[in-house]
Amino acid sequence: MSTPHILISGGGIAGNAVALQLLRAGIRVTIVERAAEPRPGGQAVDLRGQSREVAERMGLMPGIRKLQLRETGWKWINEKGEVYARMTADMFGGEGPAAEIEIQRGDLNQVLLDLIHEQGGELDYRYGEWIEQITQDTDGVSVTYASGPSERFDLVIGADGVHSATRRLIFGPEERFATHLGGYMAFFTMPTPADMEADWLVGLGIPSGFFGIRPDRDPSSAKALITLRSDADPALHRDVAAQQRFIHQRLADAGWKAPQILDEMSRTPDFYFDELARIDMPSLSSGRVTLLGDAGFCGSPMTGMGTAMAIVGAYVLAGELAASPGDMPGALARYEEKITPFLDKAKELPGGGIKAICPKSKLGLRMGRIGMRLMTSRVLSPLARKMFTPRTEDYVLPTY
Repeated sequence: MSTPHILISGGGIAGNAVALQLLRAGIRVTIVERAAEPRPGGQAVDLRGQSREVAERMGLMPGIRKLQLRETGWKWINEKGEVYARMTADMFGGEGPAAEIEIQRGDLNQVLLDLIHEQGGELDYRYGEWIEQITQDTDGVSVTYASGPSERFDLVIGADGVHSATRRLIFGPEERFATHLGGYMAFFTMPTPADMEADWLVGLGIPSGFFGIRPDRDPSSAKALITLRSDADPALHRDVAAQQRFIHQRLADAGWKAPQILDEMSRTPDFYFDELARIDMPSLSSGRVTLLGDAGFCGSPMTGMGTAMAIVGAYVLAGELAASPGDMPGALARYEEKITPFLDKAKELPGGGIKAICPKSKLGLRMGRIGMRLMTSRVLSPLARKMFTPRTEDYVLPTY
């Protein structure tokens, strides 16, 4: 039997994780990534539960340990900058908002890229390239690239994010599968304010919003985090100027570090903004094209499970393909069967969703602050620990 040739669209965490495992199984891999080079930095992501177990099995932990963030915990403040609650990484059995293992998205991706390079094998990695057209039959998939050439593969894996072009080409418009969850999120790099307490994420709730500053691996820089409650606004799509005006309008009178955050936003090199959306697919595969990560099962950053779903999904997909490389349809069916129970729970939003995270009224903010103080008190922290128990704790990770 000839060695399968698999195309992966997307060089992010999901795409590189599945590529690494496929290469280890002796499978030929081509990766196309629209960006001109790997994207550094990015939002911090955590590893716990099944995602940490997968990272251990894949041999990622040595690299992660070298690059992980030093984050003591989270603290919440009022408009004057006064702290009203702290949540350390070891509270709630390590299952609270702050995790023991936190790493920037770009750094985790670099760990995967380094291992891919060390692994070797039949790999063709192309930056600045993407798929423009896909046609398939029972024997394989033909793709046409943006640069013009066409190529044929045994399987295409769409790991190209929440706005996946692969999904659109095979399954239809994004609107069929995306649900707006009531808001938008932005983050970007800024200099660390001089009076920031080292290694703590600091956050402030405002009416219909939340913003904060999170430590980077480099102490001189930090990440501004902004979540704003809002109906869907098509005018904000891919219009950076409109996105930044929207943030200015909402944070202009927010207090604390809002003026500095807004000032730095106009010159940051890595401004990111997108809607909070959920992707639900009737099936992850159609013929010889399958979806992975946010392209197939985004739950939004509010779940805190995006990286977990990407890395666990990549591990299961690669494991099934390696188990029966001559039976792609059977491998894809098993992939969906085994990963769906995990995804169904991982995509669940914390109680109340964005309405609870970003209440509209000042009364709602005050009630939330009282609840946070109670949650972090010695008396009620055991009850809070049950609230933070991972929804996926009973999922049994397959072994390959």
